[in-house]
Amino acid sequence: MPRPSQLLYPQREPAPLKQAATVLLLRDSPEGLQVLMTRRSDKASFAPGAFVFPGGGIDAQDAAAAGHAQCLRRPEQDASALTQALAAIRESFEELGILLARRADGSHADASDVQALDRHQSLLAQCQARGLKLAADEVYMLAHWMTDRDMPKRFDVPFLVARMPAGQEPVADENEQFEPVWVSPADALARHEAGNMYMIFPTIRTLKRLQAYASVDAVLQACGGGPLWTSCPRAGLLQGREARYMEHESPYGELHMTCPDGQMVHALDWQTERPVALLKNVLRLTAPNPGVMTGPGTNSYLVGDASTGYICIDPGPADEQHLQKLWQATGGKISAIICTHSHADHSPGAKPLQALCESRPPILGLPSAPTARANSAFTPDRALAHGEKLVLGEGEYSHTLKALHTPGHAANHVCFVLEEDGLLFSGDHILNGSTTVVDPPDGNMNDYLDSLDLLAQACSEHAIGFIAPAHGYVLGDAPGAIARLKVHRLQREAKILKVMQTQPGGSMDDWVKLAYDDVDPRIWPVAKRSLLAHVERIQSLGGFNL
Repeated sequence: MPRPSQLLYPQREPAPLKQAATVLLLRDSPEGLQVLMTRRSDKASFAPGAFVFPGGGIDAQDAAAAGHAQCLRRPEQDASALTQALAAIRESFEELGILLARRADGSHADASDVQALDRHQSLLAQCQARGLKLAADEVYMLAHWMTDRDMPKRFDVPFLVARMPAGQEPVADENEQFEPVWVSPADALARHEAGNMYMIFPTIRTLKRLQAYASVDAVLQACGGGPLWTSCPRAGLLQGREARYMEHESPYGELHMTCPDGQMVHALDWQTERPVALLKNVLRLTAPNPGVMTGPGTNSYLVGDASTGYICIDPGPADEQHLQKLWQATGGKISAIICTHSHADHSPGAKPLQALCESRPPILGLPSAPTARANSAFTPDRALAHGEKLVLGEGEYSHTLKALHTPGHAANHVCFVLEEDGLLFSGDHILNGSTTVVDPPDGNMNDYLDSLDLLAQACSEHAIGFIAPAHGYVLGDAPGAIARLKVHRLQREAKILKVMQTQPGGSMDDWVKLAYDDVDPRIWPVAKRSLLAHVERIQSLGGFNL
């Protein structure tokens, strides 16, 4: 993880999390699945005026009720899950007059039971007096949300789901909740987009996920194994406005690294005019070469600071303005220019950038192999050895880049570890938002997977938490990102093998349509290169003979 001394903003302690629970009451309708939503009071301290699902804070009576025989539970519901379910049941009753309970004969409570109870008195005691048992066994966990770290008031909230009891109608308390409405997820989202139904981020994302389900049974069945997702979102700025992201989304890792305590200050806009600070000792300048293969553009990185000088990683294409901006950002104090590999969007800028510097910093990397394409020819001033370290500064303010030879995408590919800060510069070996192309003969799938294993080992050795790719935002959870990438590659390979076995006489064009049927057909010409790499690997392992 980055050193505190290299973080861009002062560390702070986010507001503590308060325990709460909310429940999505669902019903089937002729229009499809519907969820009950209500509008919060305009005077509420959290999300005033927002349409939400009923719920509220977990209190002592909920925990006490969890051990009571008056509560029904499933075998897998532990004390914590039961307490959360009981809090949601209590809040539904107090706010909307909805009672999730069953009579002694097993039948569900109906409107007559609700009318006999007082919303302002203990729900458990009243149910006990009437022989009702709270139906916590009918409540399932859909998701687990924690409020973003930038918020002054934060909650740790399970989003629970339950079927709306038959014969009951919601009646808002007109104190905390107003305007109960049954609405389909799609309709609720459309109303929000039209400005007629204000909702906060977790509500929006939950409704988007619910759109995938056609019935209450489908939702409850999906939730049988626990929460479908857990998230504590992070926020940044996009076009000057607040933008929030979940863990699986591309900007999340970058927000985690630049603003670990939830400061909402980092701009996520891709721009090529000036470097973006990721840490005090890491700047990123994106080249103006966006495209299908380059995403927002090639990321050039500057490692170091004004006192130690800088190392430039991947100067990119020979774009005069881009190189001038790199030089200006360092004040001309570049001690080395290193290239992760020789492809045309990474290395051609090396010599022109070197020429701008009075000190003529060495160009380092590995020379292109004979298998490289003609436009990927590259000869460094000096070849880097695997494990070699380049050091700027000393002591607490040192910046050490360790070279790791990682063939696969290209035969001469090198990744670099910023040891003091647990940051991996992955070149094209690992990208954010897409998988890299492995293009034989310079690309090799066996080498690519072996290099992933090498990088996974480096994560453990150097406590690598983040990955700075050549295209896209910084990735978080470096070990997890590498593991998921390897799984993805092997799953794709298994799919390719199945296609080859079912169509042994097929051409590469035939196979790519089936093996990459989940990919935009416009990408198939590019995907066909990686398909060939997988085919070669399958053959090398004796899995198929053409």
